[in-house]
Amino acid sequence: MDQQSFEQKLQIFCQRQFGADSKVSDIQRLSGGASMESWSFLYDDESFVLRRLPSGIASDEGGMRGITLAVQADVIDLAVQSGVTAPTVRARLQPDDGLGEGFIMDKAEGETLPHKILGNPEFAEAESKLTIECAKELFHIHNMNPDLLPDGLEYLSPKQLLEQQRDRYDEIGAAIPMFEYAFRWLNQNAPESEARTVVHGDFRMGNLMIQPSGMSAVLDWELTRLGDPVQDLAYLCTPSWRFGHYEKVAGGFASADNFLDAYAKFSGMRVDPERFRFWLIYSTLWWGTSCLLMGQIWRSHGDRTLERTVIGRRVSEVEVDLALLLEEILPPEICTSLDWQLPDQPDAKGEISYSELLTALGEWNHKTVQPDLTGHERFQSRVAGNALGIAGRQASLGPVFQYAAEQRLAAIGFDHQQLCHALSQGQIGPEHPGLWDHLRLSALERLSIDQPKYAGLKVALKKWSQ
Repeated sequence: MDQQSFEQKLQIFCQRQFGADSKVSDIQRLSGGASMESWSFLYDDESFVLRRLPSGIASDEGGMRGITLAVQADVIDLAVQSGVTAPTVRARLQPDDGLGEGFIMDKAEGETLPHKILGNPEFAEAESKLTIECAKELFHIHNMNPDLLPDGLEYLSPKQLLEQQRDRYDEIGAAIPMFEYAFRWLNQNAPESEARTVVHGDFRMGNLMIQPSGMSAVLDWELTRLGDPVQDLAYLCTPSWRFGHYEKVAGGFASADNFLDAYAKFSGMRVDPERFRFWLIYSTLWWGTSCLLMGQIWRSHGDRTLERTVIGRRVSEVEVDLALLLEEILPPEICTSLDWQLPDQPDAKGEISYSELLTALGEWNHKTVQPDLTGHERFQSRVAGNALGIAGRQASLGPVFQYAAEQRLAAIGFDHQQLCHALSQGQIGPEHPGLWDHLRLSALERLSIDQPKYAGLKVALKKWSQ
């Protein structure tokens, strides 16, 4: 659907739904939205947000989207009634509207981008409240009565969730040794939890609307289901959701202990550390599998947005995150220091290299294209710059790292596929000579190509060089 047709249909819908003789204006595609489109607009002096399924995307999207947009609207209605700070749903799209699947809700004011909130003096008051506010919102979410929903929410046990994730991983054809070991560990340590409370499923910075005075809305309910409330608590603490503030485990703004203490004050529930550890490692691996799925959706022509390919390369972040989490429970003698540092780019000489061509493209994009763009187009230009940087570093450093990995594998006595199979089947573990060093070094090498500025890389280098 072209932009003009989209705006015309939205205009007709709003006139029929809200009854005013007004005009839709200030339509803007909101930044991000790799798995869902969000559009802000004005109508009759009110601010709204349209959430809808991107064109060409199946409503389930490979299993990443747990509930339909219609059910999401029902869940948000119930959340508001249950005391959750969420925007009010004002209208639901119907097939005859020609706008696709979705709904319209009031626009919550504030900021969602974590890098504009965390550490920003303008949001200092809000950040000081986040521990308490997040604990309170999650308490209200976990106390929602699912029996009041027209359509039921799915329940899967920890083991079933893990099997579902493993199936998606295998369908993509991925072979990542660190993931294989994590799957094995999770399967052996899954709790026997039968809790069936409502869980948000994606409660994190980036999905919370924040004003300088505090939280104004909990957003993005597409992964809501029934399950263990500890999953939500651990998910907020997932390393990828700390947004540069890696050592502040809870969302980049607090320690895990302070956050869990705050939740206990509302709920009366003290979280078992081992149950929390399972869900933290599970959520970290879940994000890695989701990154793989993003790339697979692009590859299968489901949605050819550039952002999906770049997110698909974030898998190496998860490798480092998993290594740091798993080392907390591995014998200390396995976690020896590593002699490794971020490599310098090789000196250029002779003909122009492929990496230099990619660097030139990146500079042109940044200096010539990006300054004239705004909104979602500017965001896409930044994504393009990230993609060019990844490709350039791979062209320059990839062959060197590949050779080093092959040498390490030869010393261990496996090739890459054999190692993945052996880890999956429990035939080999971190105690095997040279294995844990290889897994960590491979993660460092891949991450230094994909995202050398990722905060976890700095943390890992400091820990593993001691």
